[in-house]
Amino acid sequence: MPQFFADPAEVADAIVAQVGRKIVLGLPLGIGKANHVANALYARAVRDPSLHLSIFTALTLEKPRGASDLERRFLEPVVERLFGAYPELEYARAMRRGTLPPNVEVNEFFFLAGRWLNVPLAQRRYISANYTHAFRYLLERGVNVVAQLVARRGERFSLSGNTDLTLDLLAARKRGADNFLLVGQVNSELPFMPGEGDLGGEAFSHVLESPATDFPLFAPPKEPVDDAEYACGLHVARLVPDGGSLQIGIGQEGDATVRSLILRHRENAAFREVTARLGGEGGHLAPFDKGLYGVSEMVVDGFLALLDEGILKREVDGVLLHGGFFVGPREFYRRLREMSPDLLAKIQMKAISFTNDLHGDEETKRHARVGARFVNNAMMATLLGDIVSDQLEDGRVVSGVGGQFNFVSQAFALDDARSILTLKATRGLGRRSASNIRWAYGHTTVPRHFRDIVVSEYGVADLRGKSDEQVIATMLAITDSRFQPVLLRRAKRAGKIAADYDIPPEQRSNTPERIAEALRPMRENGLLPDFPLGTDFDATEQRLLKALRALQHSMESPFQLIRLAGRGLSRRQVERAALVRMRLDKPATLSERFYAALLAGALTPP
Repeated sequence: MPQFFADPAEVADAIVAQVGRKIVLGLPLGIGKANHVANALYARAVRDPSLHLSIFTALTLEKPRGASDLERRFLEPVVERLFGAYPELEYARAMRRGTLPPNVEVNEFFFLAGRWLNVPLAQRRYISANYTHAFRYLLERGVNVVAQLVARRGERFSLSGNTDLTLDLLAARKRGADNFLLVGQVNSELPFMPGEGDLGGEAFSHVLESPATDFPLFAPPKEPVDDAEYACGLHVARLVPDGGSLQIGIGQEGDATVRSLILRHRENAAFREVTARLGGEGGHLAPFDKGLYGVSEMVVDGFLALLDEGILKREVDGVLLHGGFFVGPREFYRRLREMSPDLLAKIQMKAISFTNDLHGDEETKRHARVGARFVNNAMMATLLGDIVSDQLEDGRVVSGVGGQFNFVSQAFALDDARSILTLKATRGLGRRSASNIRWAYGHTTVPRHFRDIVVSEYGVADLRGKSDEQVIATMLAITDSRFQPVLLRRAKRAGKIAADYDIPPEQRSNTPERIAEALRPMRENGLLPDFPLGTDFDATEQRLLKALRALQHSMESPFQLIRLAGRGLSRRQVERAALVRMRLDKPATLSERFYAALLAGALTPP
């Protein structure tokens, strides 16, 4: 059995005594990090410059912070409610402050999207890696400590939501490729997941367990699903065959896809009507009979919704869902903790090499992953089918490659699989709107020889096996019409499409207004709610989210802001609950009075 500790500093001392003064620390991505162990080792390194600490990880989770005064007023109570007792990772704080000592190095291979764009040290230390390759880089660096959050049941420990790289590392240790210490930190909120991540105490060298180091799991709140995201989800839902396999990611696009699949199964007539209104033709429209099998690097709460609806029901060796890691809202963790053993046994957490790759028992995987649809999100695409998902043109990393390329290549390796990459056709508001479908871009995540299916709110672009000219015409069909003419001119100038080609009339009405009108009946009757999988925001906060979005739109025009403030001045008492929530019910300064008027105006229907 491992050594048990109640004090993180004592764990750090024991690790240094056994490993020495050069520590290569592997921390699982997301919620799997042993925060107190990591912080104790970091504190030792800060105190002792002769100790060298190298941290290799991904998806460092931080409490949300608002960029403006209004955002901070909205977020602070939410952050306190959801994350108040969550222990911040000290290495992340130091990276942001620029105070990381020279004897500490931090490398990540996946960022929380957009959070590290303007932190030069994090950008310089980023390592671009496919998810399945990351554990090899850890081995090459000589990892000698892995510190992971675990669930405990008697003398057994569960890797729970982070079997992903740890199982691959443990397999390497077993065959003698490395010899690292596995250090566990017990967390009472972590569900005890059965399967390969259920380990005996002999796997661990040290375990930290104490009420003082127990903490609530990081649970990011859901964001509302907008019209463009719902339109993408509805298009995706008709690409998924009954009896197939499904992978989806986190975020609004994933939530929209889950909701759309449920509508297809439960409200089939309405589903067919709305997809027709969006301009979708053909595909898989019938309710599910055989159902789906899930094989996804990330297990999102949407899979539980599909399970509840009887859609996730195709079993593979008695398993409905194989996953590599999970992050989700509080209700998701609670459901897994309280799930019956028989049902929980049908959700098996595996190594990332299992979910994201075909190597290793390839015949069995091929037999299981029939009709596979790998659904992921992209930031941009080019008219020729290149996909941009992780990095800006100037080299700054937004998130990371993660498993996206793994699933794209897997889609081509399997006989009847498809990669589906969704993106909003535009970004920005008002005059700052820009097309996310470009002629060219200075960075590519998925090169065009792997082009497959791209989905925007305006439709489905099936690019596999098509000529460049056909691809350009197909991508123009799902481009916002405000940007179609200039993109077409670029293609003609390059000689990549016929000089006399013209965009068909039925494809020239790709506007946000058309999408809103197509979805309006289902929005009004509640079939497409803002939060299809629930939310931690209360009713007042949900209204405030809409108002803050409206304010964002109005920022484009001083005239709109003045009009909004004027409308709000006469209605502030009506919106008292919202103003109280934002601490603007008794404005003391000129700026607070202006904010209160703006907010009241945004909350008041025109």
